Amino acid sequence: MDMNKAFFLRKEDRAPQWHVVDATDQVLGRLAVQIANLLRGRGKAGYTPHTDTGDYVVVLNCAKFAVTGSKLEDKEYVRYSGWRSGRKVRTLKEMIAKHPEEIIRKAVRGMLPKNKLSSQVLSKLKLYTGSEHPHKAQIG
Repeated sequence: MDMNKAFFLRKEDRAPQWHVVDATDQVLGRLAVQIANLLRGRGKAGYTPHTDTGDYVVVLNCAKFAVTGSKLEDKEYVRYSGWRSGRKVRTLKEMIAKHPEEIIRKAVRGMLPKNKLSSQVLSKLKLYTGSEHPHKAQIG
């Protein structure tokens, strides 16, 4: 290998793998960091920050993650439609009951860099509330 040349991974040289992560009893923030690093390909030798070198990640049991402290009642997810009285606030406990996948998706999105590549990287994240998933053929 010539040490005077920089290495850049080409799109056709990518070989993405599939990873299965079980969210049962894992702390939400630490789980989001682990998933974000897999999605970006941070653990690979050919990692380049400006290219999509990451893998696909399937997360199972999305509703069974753990949080520390009193975040179940204190943490709020806020949406605003733009209209008067269009501000909607849900606590973490309400979000777990209605949309547990969105909690993990929002946490992982917060761990990704804010650039044009983040939406492409986030599309490789597959979230399921149960322990079954339709990606068994890809994983092997």
